[in-house]
Amino acid sequence: MNKARFLDRSTPPHVMTLVLVAGVAALSMNVFLPSLAAMSVYFGTDYAVMQFAVSGYLAATAVLQLVIGPLSDLFGRRPVMLVSIVLMIVATLICTFAPNITVFMIGRVLQAAIASGFVLARAIVRDMVPAEQAASMIGYVTMGMSVVPMVGPTVGGFLNDLAGWQASFAFVGLSAVAVLLLVFFDMGETNRQKSASFAAQFQAWPQLLRSTRFWGYALTCTLSSGLFFSFLGGAPFVGSVLYGLTPAVLGMQFFFMATGYMLGNFVSGRYASRIGIPVMMLAGNVIALAGIVIAYLLLQLDLGSHYEFFIPLALIGVGNGVTLPSANAGMVSVQPHLAGSASGLGGALTIGGGAMLSVIASSLLSEEAGTTHLLLVMLVNGVLAVATSAYAGRQERRHAQRLLRGEA
Repeated sequence: MNKARFLDRSTPPHVMTLVLVAGVAALSMNVFLPSLAAMSVYFGTDYAVMQFAVSGYLAATAVLQLVIGPLSDLFGRRPVMLVSIVLMIVATLICTFAPNITVFMIGRVLQAAIASGFVLARAIVRDMVPAEQAASMIGYVTMGMSVVPMVGPTVGGFLNDLAGWQASFAFVGLSAVAVLLLVFFDMGETNRQKSASFAAQFQAWPQLLRSTRFWGYALTCTLSSGLFFSFLGGAPFVGSVLYGLTPAVLGMQFFFMATGYMLGNFVSGRYASRIGIPVMMLAGNVIALAGIVIAYLLLQLDLGSHYEFFIPLALIGVGNGVTLPSANAGMVSVQPHLAGSASGLGGALTIGGGAMLSVIASSLLSEEAGTTHLLLVMLVNGVLAVATSAYAGRQERRHAQRLLRGEA
């Protein structure tokens, strides 16, 4: 494949283009979180209903990923990416000017069209380089992308204090317009093995679903990401209700998680191609589990500070940054000719599981229980994530042995 040249549509996209596309997707997911309490007051609805702006968005993202991957394998990465960003811009306008909660939620669900940013970034990287290199490249892409969720809630909190919750969505819309122009002028087509038909992609799913390697990687992604989504579902309540933080101060707490994620992505980009995918996945989940254990132990000391919750859980960010690039690279390498479908199907499982865990996390929170139930759910999730990453590594080693024997 030709070497990427910036703003040349005849070559693959520059890595910074992929970073910014995925970054807008991340921005759309979390920039408004510090405003959830203010939005529930504005629309005259319960906080629990307002939480659907998170869980409903994640559920819609999961469903769309089932379609985006196969569509990109059929029509190409470029046209699917462009159409998705346009739909997201329209949806953001609906959210910004929504007169009631129903219209807002319709726009919010439609915003999930930007799921292409997550799905296609992985598939494009896999189009460009082999699996081990893909793990490192995805690590660098997501390291840059992690800057967005690091500053997103903080910016959203200050925008809320300055001009109301609508300002956050206006910011997302303007960012999406800028990224649309960048993709149009920089992103060349990378899919050189287009599928014969849309139906053929779904007919090919059994190849993935029968693969123990695919399930190992997909479940590792799902449970590892589930730790972050549980945090995403619970953090706004913990910060605003349990600790009484303002939107701006609550937004700043996301720095800890996102800084950890960026650090983990740096480690992944630096060492994944040397250490190997299985070891990176297992090490990352062990790190994340350690953060949850520390947070639970600090809870028993009853320090009365929000830092006892937010700072230890930054290790979830580190762990996800180490685990997910390798797990994603492995997932789209099980059947390289189905990279888009594997990315979409695996992404649907990951985001769908995340939506479920986000709902569970938020439903268990109360002023009486504090953070105890949330941390226990995350602890169980963390143990399962370690187990599945070990399972995925074992399946990969068995596959390598079969290749050596000429059996596959």
